[in-house]
Amino acid sequence: MTEQGTVLQAPPHDHVFLGRDHARAERRTWAVIVLCTAMMVAEIVGGALFGSLALIADGLHMSTHAGALLLAALAYTLARRYAFDPNFTFGTGKFGDLAGYSSAIVLAMIALLIGYEAVLRFLNPVPIAFNEAIVIAALGLLVNIASAWLLAGGHDHGHGHGHGHAHHHDHPHDHDHDDDHHHDHDHDHARARHHHDNNMRAAVVHVAADAAVSVLVIIGLLLARTFGWLWMDPLAGLIGALVIASWSVGLVRDTGAILLDRVPDAGMAEKVRRAIESEGDRVTDLHLWRLGPGHLGAIVSIATSAQRGPAHYRQRLAHLADLSHVTVEVQHRP
Repeated sequence: MTEQGTVLQAPPHDHVFLGRDHARAERRTWAVIVLCTAMMVAEIVGGALFGSLALIADGLHMSTHAGALLLAALAYTLARRYAFDPNFTFGTGKFGDLAGYSSAIVLAMIALLIGYEAVLRFLNPVPIAFNEAIVIAALGLLVNIASAWLLAGGHDHGHGHGHGHAHHHDHPHDHDHDDDHHHDHDHDHARARHHHDNNMRAAVVHVAADAAVSVLVIIGLLLARTFGWLWMDPLAGLIGALVIASWSVGLVRDTGAILLDRVPDAGMAEKVRRAIESEGDRVTDLHLWRLGPGHLGAIVSIATSAQRGPAHYRQRLAHLADLSHVTVEVQHRP
């Protein structure tokens, strides 16, 4: 107890905030790297030999997958290796978000390169060996589908963790109840997001986007061969560049928000306030951020006129299972 307040001194504990399927996802990521690397070489070489920009674009995009998957695999490995290192104040749960952000930046640069090359091909068309190019593009699509299937098998699509959400509150008007219902519905979506493994999400996004680009490549080559529309090949490459750019923007936005400790779930913040202030106390400061997949950290400052200690408020927050690391400061006031 001090004049300013009391800070809870919890027993020593670890700061391991890794996802539930961390080890499994790590193994599957290394396996898919082998597939993507082999296909990357085949597509780039095939595109250069047969004069297909769309095929080269697909191969370059595949190279971003190989690089992104390598980043993802290294992030899993390093996060596990240093999980108990005390130098990481809040653990290594954000390694995956850092890897996802980095791969998104690479995606953006590749999209710009492909777009530039597509414009050049529009202005200066070149002959294409359609049959050979289509075969390689189809093989690339199969590899992408196989890679996505392997990665998805190691990805946690269920975010429930068996925790319930309160949807029933006492309000004097039905309108207030409806607003609260929508608020909790939004919280469910936000909660699902902060359970996402963004490292695995980045890897899945890379191969899924590449599968879409592969389809565009095949369509472009078939139309160009059938109708003599050579412009369809660079058009497919340009559309592929836009697909890559769109995925890049989404990854930068989501992973960047986590790296900057943006509040991951406004609904959770409101639940913390309700739990603390239900007995007449007041939350004077609240910090909520993501520590890793499915793990949130919180620092709560509370002003109270009652003789309650930090342990009392920790107990009031115990039902919020997503809060993996909670620091409570109590300021006693007249």
